[in-house]
Amino acid sequence: MTAGGARARGGPAPPCALAGLWAVRHGQSTANVAFTAAEASHCTEPVPGRDRDVPLTGRGVAQALALGTWLAGMPPGTGPELAVCSPYLRARQTWELMTSRAAERGAASPDVLVDDRLRDREMGVFELYPPTALRARAPEEAARRELLGDWYYRPPGGEAFTDVCVRVGQFVTDLGRAAPGRRVLLVAHDGVLVALRHVLAGVGATSPESLPPVANASVSHWEGDGRRLRPARWGDTAHLDPADTA
Repeated sequence: MTAGGARARGGPAPPCALAGLWAVRHGQSTANVAFTAAEASHCTEPVPGRDRDVPLTGRGVAQALALGTWLAGMPPGTGPELAVCSPYLRARQTWELMTSRAAERGAASPDVLVDDRLRDREMGVFELYPPTALRARAPEEAARRELLGDWYYRPPGGEAFTDVCVRVGQFVTDLGRAAPGRRVLLVAHDGVLVALRHVLAGVGATSPESLPPVANASVSHWEGDGRRLRPARWGDTAHLDPADTA
């Protein structure tokens, strides 16, 4: 397992009949860049627009194409047979670019479905608010987030990570029932991958003291035996050009 891939402490893992599961975070988005820039410049303005409409950057496009090369390079009979994608634009763009590059390499891509349960964590009234904007515009909420910790903090109208775990856990259960024995690829968001890792760690898994990092366009993998999924690697970026991992 790659660095950072240690399994969260838990008990019996939930049953899942998949033969294997890959989970990919979308490529770098314009909001990713804006949040980083806001922290450096102490910007107090939210990012305009809707979270679901945030697109990839040029680097994100390059990362998605690299994912397509990775997908095309999997030996026949070992790669995903089905893909499920978040409805958000940056995830759908990542998938479309992946399949375009895979087709250029002569590889067939699996069928894809879009499932709303793979959407990013909802931040409610603070959608697309960088931390600097939250601290400046709603200091009491910023203090509450600091007190509770990011895992348990639920913004007004939004979700805590515990809420994301509930919908991701339901999705995993339904997926295992709908696609037994199949190898599946998910294209989603860092919050979804963190929730997925927690759900698959099993009953009694401890909530993380700090959220595990999930790099843009990274690949995480769980191997299945038709009964359980076991972690094989977390947040792998070996397929990316080093210049695109910064």
